[in-house]
Amino acid sequence: MPELRPAGVERRTFLRYTGVIGAAAAITAGLSACGGPSSTADGAAGKGDGNGTIEAGLSYPLSTGFDPMITSGATPYAANMHFFEGLVDLDPATLVARPALATEMPKKINATTYRATLRDGATFHDGSPVTAEDVVFSFERILDEKNASLMAQFVPFIDTITAVDTRTVEFKLKYAFALFPSRIAVARIVPKKIVEADVKGFDAKPVGSGPYKFVEATREDKIVFEKYDKYNGPHPAKAKKMIWRLMSDQSARVSAMESGRVQAIEDVPYIDVKRLSATTKTESVQSFGLLFLMFNTADKRFADKRVRQALHYALDTEKIITTAMVGNATAATGYVPSTHPDYHKAATTYTHDVAKAEKLLADAGVGKLRFTVLTTDTGWVKDIAPLLKESWAAAGIEATLDIAQSAAQYAKVDSGDFEVLVAPGDPSVFGNDVDLLMRWFYYGFWPENRYGWAGTAEYKKVKQLLDKAAQAADEAGRKELWGQITDIVADEAALYPILHRKLPTAWNEKALPGFEPLPTTGLSFVDVSRA
Repeated sequence: MPELRPAGVERRTFLRYTGVIGAAAAITAGLSACGGPSSTADGAAGKGDGNGTIEAGLSYPLSTGFDPMITSGATPYAANMHFFEGLVDLDPATLVARPALATEMPKKINATTYRATLRDGATFHDGSPVTAEDVVFSFERILDEKNASLMAQFVPFIDTITAVDTRTVEFKLKYAFALFPSRIAVARIVPKKIVEADVKGFDAKPVGSGPYKFVEATREDKIVFEKYDKYNGPHPAKAKKMIWRLMSDQSARVSAMESGRVQAIEDVPYIDVKRLSATTKTESVQSFGLLFLMFNTADKRFADKRVRQALHYALDTEKIITTAMVGNATAATGYVPSTHPDYHKAATTYTHDVAKAEKLLADAGVGKLRFTVLTTDTGWVKDIAPLLKESWAAAGIEATLDIAQSAAQYAKVDSGDFEVLVAPGDPSVFGNDVDLLMRWFYYGFWPENRYGWAGTAEYKKVKQLLDKAAQAADEAGRKELWGQITDIVADEAALYPILHRKLPTAWNEKALPGFEPLPTTGLSFVDVSRA
């Protein structure tokens, strides 16, 4: 998952909340000193009776704490799917919304009013009951601007939320929003009493109402989970314990899988998929997860969309997919992949066309184009970087590669000290509807603070269309408006995908009944046993 930041949040506000995250993450990193389960003999198998231990290899360290209001790290976000519940959650594999803490999907009272009822007997991991007051608190802290919540950008339509009684909450909306029942899955319900008493401590040692409770975590080593025996929801833990090994080193993950130390790993290196498939179950799932090309449009060369388009046409994307990704991606022909239910093929589709790239540069009055492209050091991105340079060189474009950790590259981006960025991104971890996916990159923070698109007529048009689509009552009307937006952002190419990648996962089928690979970063062991 990419480095994340809320759209529309000012830099000074963001720095304030990341300071809180940093402090909490430091606490998290030291939690292992408190003691915990052994890291060796705990991988004992069970009999599918809820008494075994699941061990898994995750590809990212703990880059943030666990507070679900502001969590931006791939690994803690995945962990939170097991620690916390929303009124509504998304099925990890299908991304379809389903009731969680709520007894059913929120009931529509009228166009701008919904009600939800909590399941009877739901408790947090400290044993305290989950109440309507906790639900109101959880949403209000997200909506409070001073908290700079990562989730606030996804629920701008909420006006008020009130407790009708101890188990019922009522939402009043600013305007009718048809996607409301599924969209509120972005909000996890937290215990008001614990969070108010020590928000930093909560970020480091989360307390939710989910099927697993937190035991310990060490930033670059492991996260340990334990079954919450008092959980009474629809998806109880089916293992007594879980240990997630944090293995950013690709070869270490593969070795752990082959040796049987872990029963599942995410982000299998593309080059190792075939070999692993001989001894374990492997599957590559098409995701929204994209590799995007973003320009600093404050640079006069890249202010001209013909230059931006030229760099897309110059890329031999099919060669990149075949060579660096061993076929595990699809070239972008729209903002979402063709497998998405709301896919729209963009009016501008970037095929490999060197002659067209050269003509666009000539028409733009650009002679010899030289620039530095920032890329992240994520394994698969590093494999692609030399091929980007090679493609551009074939069109007479000279690119210098600057490969570094994501945090360092985004620090340059956010200071305005960059020309071109190539990086991965996947906001579908928050939800899979096009409104959410488009707002991430094209509404608020990214265009206004990262690629400098805010002053353009096209950006204003995109915002207007997104807001109009959000308030459209019929599905066909929303799709038509999203299609218009896709055509605009594809033609403008200020930030636009090169490809949508497949996510290869490996697991031991016999050891993990019920396991499914995800179309997003991370692993889920909800409804998974340890045999």
